[in-house]
Amino acid sequence: MILSYVGALPRISSKGVGFDQTQPDKYTFLNATVELLDALDFGPTPTTQHLHNTAGKEYSGSELMELLKHYCDEFEHILESREEKADATLKELTERVHANMLIGEYERRVWLKNIELMHDYHMQYFTNEGAYRCALSTLAKEIHDARIKEVSFPMFRNYGIVLHDLIPVLEHRRPPIDADLDIEKREDDLFIRLAIRHR
Repeated sequence: MILSYVGALPRISSKGVGFDQTQPDKYTFLNATVELLDALDFGPTPTTQHLHNTAGKEYSGSELMELLKHYCDEFEHILESREEKADATLKELTERVHANMLIGEYERRVWLKNIELMHDYHMQYFTNEGAYRCALSTLAKEIHDARIKEVSFPMFRNYGIVLHDLIPVLEHRRPPIDADLDIEKREDDLFIRLAIRHR
């Protein structure tokens, strides 16, 4: 099992396979997420504002895997569940095809074959998604443990998307953490700022 780019969530039919661009491959955001994890990995501290310079490095899939194993306690468990999620998704698709009385036998066979052909693709998609969710959960824990009140990063390299995706993870923690995202201009650069309110 590896982390690697696969593409957006597939939409499978008897006509072929399309891709839902509103559900991108989470691998795209893993590099920025690992950099945020690195920046926030300092544990409980009396300081609530920290300055971190990003390395701007592009990690390989194997490097991302090792870094996420280091940061995410539940990484192996989450990756094990990817097979269940992929199999459940493909089983549901298969059941829908069998239940569809509006298609002929040839169309049904083609549709089922397309589903079968996309098994490995689904597996990689859910592997990447599981790794991303695990990393977001770890980010939320770091913010809670260190009582961080603000996270600010340059508005590039997907930091904004990662911080946006982090907000619901913070809100669903126990206890919940409120957060707002905004954009600031500093001199000639744009920064994305996550303001955090602990309860």
